[in-house]
Amino acid sequence: QAQLVESGGGSVQAGGSLRLSCAASGSTYKGYCMGWFRQAPGKERERVAGVDNRNVPWYTTSVKGRFTASLDNAENTLYLQMSNLKPEDTAMYYCAAAAPLYAGYCPAYNIWGQGTQVTVSS
Repeated sequence: QAQLVESGGGSVQAGGSLRLSCAASGSTYKGYCMGWFRQAPGKERERVAGVDNRNVPWYTTSVKGRFTASLDNAENTLYLQMSNLKPEDTAMYYCAAAAPLYAGYCPAYNIWGQGTQVTVSS
C-alpha cells in the first residue's frame, strides 16, 4: 500500500531551522507532483512548497527565500529545508502527492501523509 511518512518536525526558536522529510513507500511517485502543506489550529490548510512533475519547485509567497523544497528520486524522498523560522510557521506539516494531468499541472493532491508538527516560539 502506498504511503507517505513525514519526519523531522520539532520545536525551535524563531530564527531557527528544521528539515522535514517525506519518505514514500509501497509505490514510486516519479513523475508526480509532490508538495508540502500546513494547517495551524483554527485555520485552513494552505500550500507551502513543493516540486512539480518537471522537478520545478514552487513556493507560497510567505516562505520564499526561507524554505527550500527538493526531491530525491533515488531515495523516493521529498525534503523541505526551513530556515529563519517564524512563529507564524507553527503548524502541522503534511506531505502529499498528485498525479499529473499534463507537464507542470497536478490538479488534485490525493495521497497524504499523517503529518509532522512544527512549533516555533518567539
